[in-house]
Amino acid sequence: MPLPSRVSDLTSFDLLLSVAKLGSIGRAAAAHQLSQPAVSARLRQLEHQVGARLLERGARGARLTTVGELVAGWAQPAVDRAADLEEGIAALRRDRHTHLRVAASLTVAEYLLPAWLIALRSVDPDTMTALSSGNSAEVAAQILAGEAEIGFVEGPKVPGGVQAREVARDELAVVVAPSHRWARRRRVRAAELVKTPMVSREPGSGTRQAWEQAVREQLDTDVAAPILEVSSTTAIKAAVMGGIGPAVLSVRAVTAELVAGTLVRLAVPGLDLTRRMHAIWPAGNTLQGPASDLLAIALRSAVA
Repeated sequence: MPLPSRVSDLTSFDLLLSVAKLGSIGRAAAAHQLSQPAVSARLRQLEHQVGARLLERGARGARLTTVGELVAGWAQPAVDRAADLEEGIAALRRDRHTHLRVAASLTVAEYLLPAWLIALRSVDPDTMTALSSGNSAEVAAQILAGEAEIGFVEGPKVPGGVQAREVARDELAVVVAPSHRWARRRRVRAAELVKTPMVSREPGSGTRQAWEQAVREQLDTDVAAPILEVSSTTAIKAAVMGGIGPAVLSVRAVTAELVAGTLVRLAVPGLDLTRRMHAIWPAGNTLQGPASDLLAIALRSAVA
């Protein structure tokens, strides 16, 4: 139910209590960072609402009348509870802003987020971050369900219902085992590659989506059905090194193996495998606190 009109303005009662404590409308005005005429007007309006004089004004200050003392006594608990309410809400906001839930696709979680979170620690040292990783479709679902404040995806399309900012670009690499028949020549024709069953991530993976869309848009065809589907980059690399078949992975994910020679990267003339990575959050929301800071850090790293 709505508050009764005579008590809906707690600020005026708070001003009355300040006059009682400080003995002067001028000092009460200074304490509330208001002008003396503004405070006088508020107090006269309060007297009008109560229907009685609450203050005796004099050259040396002001003091409460008997009715004013009664009203002040009744008002004090309400003003105190309002202060408690304000402090409680402030505590909730502080708690929320020191807990950050982040969802990220596997490539971002493994190869980009660690550096971003280290940088966030220096900006928001009291922030406790909870990170969950999965494929890009799972990350989008968490954002839409309110299970994370900010997410990072690597698919070619931004999911519906979210706002997005590009934070990084990544290059996909076609890799094979050193024993594979394509390894010696270190290149493969795109037409031959897309007809070859590959080791792949599961549907919903941003890497898989980016690969399939690049082939569809640039070559006007579809890729062959996978020879094996697995849900982690580590498992894909193991399967490729075991000779099961080629795979498409982020260059970031295979740098160590390429240097060690346990995987071989193939050039694919005529096929651009650059992809964009995005930060996402619910449409209509404004990122605040650590979530906003994390986005800023990610954007700065993209520029750098």
